Amino acid sequence: MGKLGRNVPASRRGDRVPPKAGPPEAGPEARRHSRGRRLLPFRKPRSVAGQVFLLQLVVVLLLIATAVVVLVIQDRNRAIQEAGDRSLVAAESFANAPGTADAMKSDDPTAELQPHAEVVRKKTGVDYVVCLSPYGFRWTHPDPDQIGKHVSTAYGQALGGEPHQTTFDSSLGKAVDSTVAVFDEKGNAVGLVTVGVTVDKVTSVVQRQLPVIFVSGGVALLLAAGGSALVSGRLRRQTRGLGPVEMTRMYEHHDAVLHAVREGVIILDGDGRLLLVNDEARRLLALPPEVEGKPVTGLGLSPALAALLGSGRAATDKVFLAGDTLLAVNVRLVGAKAGSVATLRDTTELRALAGRADVAGGRLQLLYEASTRIGTTLDIKRTAEELAEVAVPRFADFATVELGEPVMRGGDPTGTNMEMRRIAAEGIRDDAPLYPIGTRMPYVPDNPVAIGMTAGRPVLVTQLASADGWRAQDPERAQQVIEYGIHSMISVPLRARGQLLGVVDFWRSEQDPFEPDDLSPAEELAARAAVCIDNARRYTREHTTAVTLQRSLLPGMLPELSALEVGHRYLPAQAGVGGDWYDVIPLPGARVALVVGDVVGHGLHAAATMGRLRTAVHNFAALDLPPDELLAHLDDLIARIDQDAAAEGSTEAVTGATCLYAVYDPVTGRCVLARAGHPGPALVSPDGSVTFPDIPVAPPLGVGGGLPVETAVLRLAAGSQLVLYTDGLVEARGRDIDVGLGMLREALAETDGDTPDETCRAVLDAMLRTRSSDDVALLVARTRLLDPEQVAEWEVPDDPAAVPRIRAEATRRLESWGLGEAVFTTELILSELVTNAIRYGGSPISLRLLRDRDSLICEVADGTSTSPHLRRAAFTDEGGRGLFLVAQMSRRWGTRYTDRGKIIWAEQSLDAGAVGDLSGLLMADL
Repeated sequence: MGKLGRNVPASRRGDRVPPKAGPPEAGPEARRHSRGRRLLPFRKPRSVAGQVFLLQLVVVLLLIATAVVVLVIQDRNRAIQEAGDRSLVAAESFANAPGTADAMKSDDPTAELQPHAEVVRKKTGVDYVVCLSPYGFRWTHPDPDQIGKHVSTAYGQALGGEPHQTTFDSSLGKAVDSTVAVFDEKGNAVGLVTVGVTVDKVTSVVQRQLPVIFVSGGVALLLAAGGSALVSGRLRRQTRGLGPVEMTRMYEHHDAVLHAVREGVIILDGDGRLLLVNDEARRLLALPPEVEGKPVTGLGLSPALAALLGSGRAATDKVFLAGDTLLAVNVRLVGAKAGSVATLRDTTELRALAGRADVAGGRLQLLYEASTRIGTTLDIKRTAEELAEVAVPRFADFATVELGEPVMRGGDPTGTNMEMRRIAAEGIRDDAPLYPIGTRMPYVPDNPVAIGMTAGRPVLVTQLASADGWRAQDPERAQQVIEYGIHSMISVPLRARGQLLGVVDFWRSEQDPFEPDDLSPAEELAARAAVCIDNARRYTREHTTAVTLQRSLLPGMLPELSALEVGHRYLPAQAGVGGDWYDVIPLPGARVALVVGDVVGHGLHAAATMGRLRTAVHNFAALDLPPDELLAHLDDLIARIDQDAAAEGSTEAVTGATCLYAVYDPVTGRCVLARAGHPGPALVSPDGSVTFPDIPVAPPLGVGGGLPVETAVLRLAAGSQLVLYTDGLVEARGRDIDVGLGMLREALAETDGDTPDETCRAVLDAMLRTRSSDDVALLVARTRLLDPEQVAEWEVPDDPAAVPRIRAEATRRLESWGLGEAVFTTELILSELVTNAIRYGGSPISLRLLRDRDSLICEVADGTSTSPHLRRAAFTDEGGRGLFLVAQMSRRWGTRYTDRGKIIWAEQSLDAGAVGDLSGLLMADL
């Protein structure tokens, strides 16, 4: 110790007179100089030289780090550029190599190109050389299992003649992919070549320059250390000239600080005698005036505290009671038998504050959990349950939530007088005599819950036993609640955006009764939950509106058809409605059109777009367009919708739509199908076997770019089941589509003999055990064939004289069918149609009569595409009334075109009373 320190232990030098010390109220001024000589030695501040050296170290390290980062970034950019150049050169070289274009146009491009691609990949050091068809199917690949699979990436730029490069993160690191098109001698793109190179294969220069940077940084650090050492030596030499006056002033300041702190300080020697006591320690321990030099065990302290101070052992935050004061004691040893320093801190108020802080911390933690646990879904009931779960048991022993009836349905609240229904309840036990979930809660005006809803503020009831208004609601149940042990409650109205949604009640039985301080966290809990419930309410309303819109756009009841027996299902997505749809459209000639489509996305926009597409399909089907032409028209329609949306500045364009359209003819069993980006159908044969017919696929609607749509023709036996579906049935998050198709095959294989409706139910039960994230449309059609006895056909010679014979044969067939009452009308119709075909059409000419349930269909086919038009003949015209008579006598008529000409058809109703007296019609306007 210093010179002043050596004067402190007077007892060791034989001086038996204790040092003078005034009473505590005298203050530090009277004893400043005597105690100043007993202070601990001065503790030097942090060296300036060390601070300078630290600053230099930070600057050098910052410069090194900056240099390394700049080098890494420059080297990375150069490597990416070099990798792109290498992949582009390899792709251009392979694409322009002699024989590449001929190989791609060969019958087996894979056999021609795969060996050469692998040779080029190994010699050039690239990662892969892949040849693709213009439609994105792989011809070559380092992994033979990938050959033949489709690549979804768009290569429109490459097909246009411009190389296409992309940089992406692969499993081997960042890589560069270059794609070029291969053109034949006519300039047509016959394929694509794509080459990929990982950036890590390009030599890095950072490793060659890092040693230079580190050596330079080390030299700089050595120079900084040397400079700091010189500065430190200079400062040490300068501090030796510090005089006694300055040192005395420094110790005096230290003494003033010692007695000014709000913490008691006691310094003891190795024998347990007091060397120094500051004012705070005197006050806390109630020490007499002259205590310096006395043993700590003789000061009248509590035995435990005196034993600790005189033991010479270190201690941390030991708590002792000194009178009414709770002290926290810390003891630190100065050295071996050199004494110790003890600090005393009054923790009485701190403990009280800590208790309140713990309560406040618990409430903050409760509110934090409420912010993370309430509102995890957009379900009203679940949100109310989460509110009750968060409150119990952290805040209350029981919690109940009631909501207004309109709110539960997603409607707007009707005010403070709306009828409430209990929707959620949670408690530490299940046998509480509170109203169960589902109970309607008509509150009397004096009930605290009703008062809170009317006033719009929380209501505290500290003693339920004395709350008359609460007991008046249901005296018998109120008595049961009190006898159960529930003693207090807080009722908080659930309000959001200025509207009353419901009320939450917190109850306590085992915890202390609620206090006014509990109103704030209760109100905060209710406010957070009310916002979440209101969001769920608004979502429920929008969801209900969207579902209602979509279901109104879907067919309500499908027509009964002799050609097919149909079952159908639609399941909206878990997140809301989507754009999946289906339809069954009767066509002339007893044929039926089956259609399934999907608009990408969810919400009102997808549902509205679906409605537009379904309406368009009905209109195109009325024109009797073949499936490929109908899908081409839909593709144009989607493109126009997107153009209109872009012109209006709308961001809700159709991001994708798919469709499958099939036309089934029950006379021949022939089914013509076409699809645009849609999953193909499943076919269940009468023997129970399940197959997935290969239907050519066109691009999705709106992105086809004018590419032709191909069709496929299936011959379906009677009793076959054609299953049309959307991708939500077979695709799911975490499940590959091949797995989904396998599950669908197994589900359909177990439906042998089931009706289409039963098949729909079985398929959905097997495929969708949980709610799907995408909506699902399912259409199952079981085929039928018309009895050959219901069909009559005749070849008509190109001679008007043949008309009477044809008419007579048709009359005999009608009479054999028991349709004698329709003979007259049918003779007029077929006479007009056959005569027109002979006069204005061309060979071959044929007539077909179909008897289908409640209708009789007359079809006349000829070899020309000239279409007749209905017109009203003038009074002076001698002709032009034939088609008018046909239109008046038939339920409907029209024209459809075939590959070899056209068919004019007319359908008559066979219902009772459909055929009446035609004399008025025949004499009209004649």
